[in-house]
Amino acid sequence: MGNAPPHPSIRPSDASDASGESDASGESGESGESGEDTALLTRPASEGGGLVPRPESEGSGLVPRPADRGTGLLTRPVGGDDGSVPRPGGEGTGSVPRPGGEGGPAAAPGGPRGARGRARGLALTVLCFLVCAGLGLQSWTALRATGFDLGIFDQAVRAYAHGELPRSPIKNVHHEFPPGFSLLGDHFTPALALLAPLYLLWDDPRTLTLAQAALFAAGVPVVRRIARHVFQDAPPLFGRRAADLGGLVYALGWPLLGSSYNGFHEVAFAVPFTLLMLERGLAHRYGAAAFWAALLCTAKEDMGLVVGAYGLVLAVRAHRAGHRAGRATGLALALAGPLVSALVISWFLPAMGGPEGYYWSYGRLGADPGEALAHVLTAPWVMLQVAATPFVKVGAVAWILGTLALLPLGSPTFLLAVPLLAERVLSDNPNHWPVINHYDAFLWPVLLTAALEALARLHGRRALLRRWTAGALALSSAAAVVLGLHLLVRPDSWRPSPDKRPLAAAAALIPDGATVEADNTIAPRLTARTDVVIVDGTPRGADWVLLRTDDRTFPFASVEEQRQRVALLLAHGYTTAWHRDGTVLLHRTAPATPVPGMRRPGPDSTPVREAVPADVGANLLRR
Repeated sequence: MGNAPPHPSIRPSDASDASGESDASGESGESGESGEDTALLTRPASEGGGLVPRPESEGSGLVPRPADRGTGLLTRPVGGDDGSVPRPGGEGTGSVPRPGGEGGPAAAPGGPRGARGRARGLALTVLCFLVCAGLGLQSWTALRATGFDLGIFDQAVRAYAHGELPRSPIKNVHHEFPPGFSLLGDHFTPALALLAPLYLLWDDPRTLTLAQAALFAAGVPVVRRIARHVFQDAPPLFGRRAADLGGLVYALGWPLLGSSYNGFHEVAFAVPFTLLMLERGLAHRYGAAAFWAALLCTAKEDMGLVVGAYGLVLAVRAHRAGHRAGRATGLALALAGPLVSALVISWFLPAMGGPEGYYWSYGRLGADPGEALAHVLTAPWVMLQVAATPFVKVGAVAWILGTLALLPLGSPTFLLAVPLLAERVLSDNPNHWPVINHYDAFLWPVLLTAALEALARLHGRRALLRRWTAGALALSSAAAVVLGLHLLVRPDSWRPSPDKRPLAAAAALIPDGATVEADNTIAPRLTARTDVVIVDGTPRGADWVLLRTDDRTFPFASVEEQRQRVALLLAHGYTTAWHRDGTVLLHRTAPATPVPGMRRPGPDSTPVREAVPADVGANLLRR
């Protein structure tokens, strides 16, 4: 990522590779600061001679030997972790210590600066965990975490914990999937199985909330390493500050806060896997980068598109640096990523029972992928028309990029975000347009890495660098306050609203093991001990029905529909077991009495898609 061209016989990557894995071990790079901004050193020809630092007034970056002592040159990356300068070629022929004394504090990986750096990294990691866990637990306490989607993922991971395929009655019954349908036919998320052992310790939906916070927090040290990599050609102070500020912006990133606020989603794995893929690529550890890319494909079926875009970027960068292994890895990922997504969508999901085209949300482009492609090829401007209407889509893109002061546009890494952004702005589904859902968290690792890379290119222009950095910090901090941080300090945000409070009291009256149709708001409180689905437009014949009648709840279109449901059940075998402040708990006391329209999905059920209410997607920030 350097701005100054390396010496033809020595590449920065050679020095990095020769120094081993210390760049990936954490914050040891903090110790490589001796007070100088020297980036390159030279050894005099005489044995045992002293070290000659680069004069700060010279911009060449290299100090040649005297004319009578040869022409060899030695280089090192700024901010190296072991305090040494590798010899050319990485042949293991020894190293030259940095200025500052043999084994002195400035050169020792465990020195004071290294310890302070690790402490800052740990503090930021803990901060990220506490904020994300706090928002998640607050949503649970205030009854904002709902059956769609926390209840669905809870049922799926619990099934994994019992050695079964991931199944969710909430999802299956509401969308009319056949009995026993696996969520692997809905979305390709085998990474969720990694959470199953946690349910052996605590069988509770809040396990997912805490696990997601931990996975998000695990990205903090990775972001700090990414900052070190991209600022390796800048003075050490720049790298240290970039690591601290990058870690802080990531830890309090509004996409992570929004995702934490909305319960749990598969993006919990996509965030750290993406960061590790990017960081290992920057460290020239191409095998490890490919490993994390493969794991990223297990987070969701469309992550292969991100891997494919990353492969192209990696291949071009490695080619320019003369890294044959990196070029080969990049080309392999560029081909394999989209191929994996295509195979999963066209073969695996249908093989697991997923209906073909179930999630096709691009009707304005065409009825299916083939028709959409033909439409785009014959009338390419249609993509711009679809992406800009309604105008809320333009606002979403402006928010996503503007909160980092447009810096991501200054790096090729931004190309990784293009497939994910296109999925949303070309979609007909209004749920994809606002910036308060979990979809932006998929973008966050890419956007932040691209922003750091763009800033690194400005390190020689300090005034401009300060202005862009200050702008990005101010905008991202303001967005974090608006979309999450302010909730943590508002006492009323930790309590259920008046219309939701009776739901918890009523849920406690339902016996363990019962079949339940529950208000979407309270469903996660029942998944661990009952057979629960959400109340929807079709009666399911459950033993207990818990529903509000004064406030609209998903998926009903109006409060009147909810009241009609209660009246229907009371007239056909149900009695009121409990009632308070617009919340009704019904018990089926006459099971033999048929309920008009009652149905449970059978083996031949045809899955149905959700009818999105008209007010969804009209506002970027509406929850």
